[in-house]
Amino acid sequence: EAEVKRLTDGRGVDVVYDSVGKDTFEKSLNCLRPRGYMVLFGQSSGPVPPTDPQILNQKGSLFLTRPSMWHYLLTREELLWRAGEVLHLVATGQLKVFIDSTFPLEQAAEAHRRLASRQTVGKILLIP
Repeated sequence: EAEVKRLTDGRGVDVVYDSVGKDTFEKSLNCLRPRGYMVLFGQSSGPVPPTDPQILNQKGSLFLTRPSMWHYLLTREELLWRAGEVLHLVATGQLKVFIDSTFPLEQAAEAHRRLASRQTVGKILLIP
């Protein structure tokens, strides 16, 4: 939080993407500039406790969202469009996907244990 404020000359950042949840929620809000966006998309440390919406006002008229992938893939056409955009970025090298490790499908339980223990950086692939 202090480092973000230092790097932005006290302004704060435009958006925070928070996949951690409970342990980082308040600090993430504190890193935002007025009218900044907080995108909470995970809860690896646990769910965020109930929050008074007035906090968003007090911290600078902030925006908070908890998106679900399914709300962005309402139709097959939208799924194909969004997937096409992402795959195009991967194919052209504009988006790099880091593969942490691969496992044969028979070792899916081990891959899951590795994810659950938070020992991964990047993606895990299961190979059929």
